[in-house]
Amino acid sequence: MAKNTKSFVCQNCGNSTTKWSGKCDACGEWNTITEEAPRETLPKGVSGGKGGRKLEFVELKGHTAPPPRRKTGIGELDRVCGGGLVAGSAILVGGDPGIGKSTLLLQATAMLAANAGCAYITGEESVDQVRLRAQRLGMEKAPVQLAASTNVRDIVASMETGDAPDVVVIDSIQTMYSDAVDSAPGTVTQVRTCAHELIRVAKKRGFTLFLVGHVTKEGTLAGPRVLEHMVDTVLYFEGDRGHQFRILRAVKNRFGPTDEIGVFEMTDAGLNEVLNPSALFLAERRGNVSGSCVFAGIEGTRPVLVEIQALVAPSSLGTPRRAVVGWDMARLNMVMAVLEARAGLAFGGHDIYLNVAGGLRIQEPAADLAVAAALVSAATGDPVPADAVVFGEIGLSGEVRAVAQRDLRLKEAAKLGFQSAWVPRMARKGGKRDEPKSGEAKSSLALQEMGHVQDVVSQFSNAPRGFRPKTATASLGGESN
Repeated sequence: MAKNTKSFVCQNCGNSTTKWSGKCDACGEWNTITEEAPRETLPKGVSGGKGGRKLEFVELKGHTAPPPRRKTGIGELDRVCGGGLVAGSAILVGGDPGIGKSTLLLQATAMLAANAGCAYITGEESVDQVRLRAQRLGMEKAPVQLAASTNVRDIVASMETGDAPDVVVIDSIQTMYSDAVDSAPGTVTQVRTCAHELIRVAKKRGFTLFLVGHVTKEGTLAGPRVLEHMVDTVLYFEGDRGHQFRILRAVKNRFGPTDEIGVFEMTDAGLNEVLNPSALFLAERRGNVSGSCVFAGIEGTRPVLVEIQALVAPSSLGTPRRAVVGWDMARLNMVMAVLEARAGLAFGGHDIYLNVAGGLRIQEPAADLAVAAALVSAATGDPVPADAVVFGEIGLSGEVRAVAQRDLRLKEAAKLGFQSAWVPRMARKGGKRDEPKSGEAKSSLALQEMGHVQDVVSQFSNAPRGFRPKTATASLGGESN
C-alpha cells in the first residue's frame, strides 16, 4: 500500500507541492499555501478494453434545437444570460462584497417563484437575515423555499429526493463544505469538490444552479481556476460603491454571447433595471467644459454612450502622477506617447487624470480617439463640441483606425440628440478614401473624419496652456493617407 504524503496546495491557483513555502512558484502569490490531507487511496490505472463501454460516434452534421429558456422577469439578467435561464446549467456570479449579488439573486428567485419552484440556500447569513432583506425589497410574500446550510451532503440529499426545484441559489460556494474532504471550507479542494457535487446533481435533476463566488483583492474569483471551467456561465457584478450604477458582465457563456452587459441602479428598494444606459450615464454631463468628451461605445450588442473626463495639470513632482478610473493605464500611456511623438504635445511635466463617468469600465480600443480628444481638450482649454461623439482606435504611427459597428454607434448618438461625430476615415481596399454610405443615422449627423492624431489636435484653436509643442517632431506623423 502506498504511503500517504503531505500535500500543500496554493489557495490562489490550486498548485500542489510536497513541502510548504512562503511563495507559490506557479502564480507568485505569498502566504497562500496551506496543508491539506491526502487522499486515502490513489486512483487506479485505466487500461483499454477492461470494464469500459464503446462510445457511439455521430456525424458533426445535424440539427439540434436551441435549449428552451426560462425568463427571470429581470430583462438585464436575461440579456446577459443569453435570453433566459437554461435548465441544467450552472451560473457563477462573482463580485466585490456588498456590491449586490445576493440582492440580485433574491429578486430573481422571488420573481421566478410565481411560475417555477425556487430554492435559496444561504451559508453566510441566517434565515432571519434573508427574510429582513426580502421585506426591505417588498418580496416577503414570494413562495421561495429558504434554508440555511453549509453541508453539501445535506443539500444534495434534499435536491435528489422528491420534486427538485427549477432554480437553486447557493450563497456562497466558499462557505460550503463536504465531509468527504479533510480540509477547511473555502480551500481549493473544498471549493472544487463542493462545486462538482452541486453541478452534478443540477445536471442530473435538470434545475438551474446559481453559485455566488467571492473575489480576491485583484477582482478575480477566489478559489481554483478550474471552478470557472466547471460552470456554464460566469458573471461578474461590477460597480463603484460611490455610484449607484451596477454592471453585470458575462465573461463566459456556453449558451449565449460573452460580451453582453446588464446595467442596474442600486436604490433603497433594491436593484432597478436601466433600459437606456446612455441617457443615464450622460444625465449629469455639463456641456462646453474642457477635458470632457462623449464616447460612443459598444457593450455586447448594445451601444452605450459615456462621458470621458481628462484633467491635465502642471506637476511639481519629479515623477508626474498618472491616475485612471474605468480604463486601462497601459492604454493611456500609449495614447499619450503617440500624442507626444506624432502630434508634438509634451505631457512630461504634467499630472494626468482620466475618469470614465458613471462607474463603467471600458475595455474596447475604440475609446482611444475619445481619450486623445479629452487629453488635448484639457491641455488646450478648448472644449470638445457638446453635441459631438467620438470613437476610433489609434495606432502607434498616429493613424486612426476604423472600428466595428459604426452604424450602431451613430444611430444611438442620433437618438440622444447629438449633431456631429468624430469618426475614423473610411477607405477602400485599395487605400483610397470611400464616401460614407447613405443611411438614416449618417444623414442626421455631421461626420468629421479623422485620419491621424494631428487631425484631432487641429480641431482645437487655442494655444496649449503651459505646453511647448515639439516642432521638430510634429511632422513625424504626416498625413496617414
